[in-house]
Amino acid sequence: MNLFIAFLIIAICAMTALVAWVARDRSPLVEEEDDPDHHVLRSDYQSGMGGGSVTTWKVPKDPDAYARLFVPKDKD
Repeated sequence: MNLFIAFLIIAICAMTALVAWVARDRSPLVEEEDDPDHHVLRSDYQSGMGGGSVTTWKVPKDPDAYARLFVPKDKD
């Protein structure tokens, strides 16, 4: 019984290491564009129960342009 548990633990560690090794070179789900004027922000949420969402935002690098996003359109 102890030999079986030891083998099971070693197998789980080996599988975890293999998954980490393969995933390190994985490309991102969303390819970032080479836009020098914007940052690309990505939020990836997985609930663990099969649901989740991925959201991507493009945000201007210029602080003034970023601040203008929060000013209402009808503001003079």
